[in-house]
Amino acid sequence: MVLFESLRAALALILSGDAELYGIIARSLYVSLTAVGLASLVGIPAGIMLGLVDFRGRDTVLKLVYVCMGLPPVFVGLLVFLLLSRSGPVATVIYILFTPQAMILAQFILAVPIATGLTVHAVEERAALILLTARGLGATMSQALFTLVRELKIPLITAAATAFGRVIAEVGAVMLVGGDIEGYTRVLTTAIVLETRKGNFSMAVALGIVLLALSFLVNSLLYAWQYRRY
Repeated sequence: MVLFESLRAALALILSGDAELYGIIARSLYVSLTAVGLASLVGIPAGIMLGLVDFRGRDTVLKLVYVCMGLPPVFVGLLVFLLLSRSGPVATVIYILFTPQAMILAQFILAVPIATGLTVHAVEERAALILLTARGLGATMSQALFTLVRELKIPLITAAATAFGRVIAEVGAVMLVGGDIEGYTRVLTTAIVLETRKGNFSMAVALGIVLLALSFLVNSLLYAWQYRRY
């Protein structure tokens, strides 16, 4: 069966110490973790603000955030491609199309709405009680906000983990803006597409198993860290 052959191929790949495979894994982690890290730095504070501050147009902004949580990766890749292409506005300053930086940008755009939307949900659900308790105990506003972030640590880490799961497995955006250049922009998802096109289904499934194992490992580490320190 193809599945059993693929399992053997995946195990053989991992244990072989193949430099190309580990380069692809390292590149996949670098691109996705960097994108999610940057998205968390933007999305989590934005989500806290949207969850706490009432302003004109807030409902519209929230609707846009929730709609963008389901952005099609291929569409995001197309927009980034047009933005970074030779005829786009960015190329007059710097040309980064078909580079890991372009892939990070595409994944960042996919991850930001997820980090923001899940943060808003957590804040709206629990912030009122936490802030009221903190203020009742004599905390300043800044101290109360710090307490809020600490108390929402698990939902915030979950938001980042969800964003990571979204971007590590996407292929459309990174293929459009990265180009699947061997040794430079090839990641696990684009390698799977390449092997499938070649008819090497066992290798494609093996790479898919490696991708699943990698995602499981990263999320397991995040899960263990957040509850060990809770």
